Amino acid sequence: MRPTEPLGPMLERFRRGDRLALSRLVSLVARGESIEAILAGVGVAATPARVVSLTGAGGVGKSSLTGKLIEEIRRQGQTVAVLACDPESPVSGGALLGDRFRMPSRPEDDGVFIRSLAAAGGQGALARHVEAIIRLMEAFGFGVVLLETVGAGQGDTAVHGLVDVLVLLLQPETGDDLQWEKAGLLEVADVVVIHKADLPGAERVEAQVIAGFGLSHTEPAPVVLRASARSGAGVKELWQAIAARPLQRGGRRTADELFRLLRERLAARFSSARGEAALLAAEWDAGELGTEEALAELERMLVETSLKR
Repeated sequence: MRPTEPLGPMLERFRRGDRLALSRLVSLVARGESIEAILAGVGVAATPARVVSLTGAGGVGKSSLTGKLIEEIRRQGQTVAVLACDPESPVSGGALLGDRFRMPSRPEDDGVFIRSLAAAGGQGALARHVEAIIRLMEAFGFGVVLLETVGAGQGDTAVHGLVDVLVLLLQPETGDDLQWEKAGLLEVADVVVIHKADLPGAERVEAQVIAGFGLSHTEPAPVVLRASARSGAGVKELWQAIAARPLQRGGRRTADELFRLLRERLAARFSSARGEAALLAAEWDAGELGTEEALAELERMLVETSLKR
């Protein structure tokens, strides 16, 4: 958003369904603007969307399958927003955008909105403020929100508390990689997709996953199916499995998720006090301040910044 552009007219365009206004508001929220203030300005009661995460290791084909899901969702007459978390560029700080080229380009379709979000180092598989951006998509009226994570690893389950349905993608020929999947994301998945199912070994991986769930006593048992973005096989069945799951974000939040949101808020506060913090760091580096003294002063600065907002 241009600095001189008033927020009021932008919110009015947002209420009228202006996608450019939506995109600019997403940028504001991604930079830490209060979602509560924006939604109060919109003044529209948001209808909960079906929020679905597609996650899995890098290279498993999340973007390709997301593109096929978009087509299936639109065939069902529903609108869909895609929030694609990409690695953060070390140069610009923005999303690298590499995987977006495997999603369908539909600029003429007002029922589809695709936005890349930068997932900073240390943030795991998710971009900052993604929960607030999901709420913005709901306020705009999208019926489905697809959240694609950066390639996820062992224990990277932060997305679990943000969504109604967590879809984990595995692929054949992963060998021992399946072991770390079992130790983390596999335990919280609602649907497991053996993607690239036209490759050799898909049936074996599917059997391994089903056998693993048979020993875990998970209720209800996750759906396990095979799919291929290349051929389109299994995409319709995947959407049917997603649509059959209840909307249950409110019952899945965890202490880890709350701490993640706190870290996001503190990061935003620190960013606004970065100039003062740089001077403080210089004094610490020069030995003019001890470590405890510097940390206490930094804490005081953050508290004062919070009180001003």
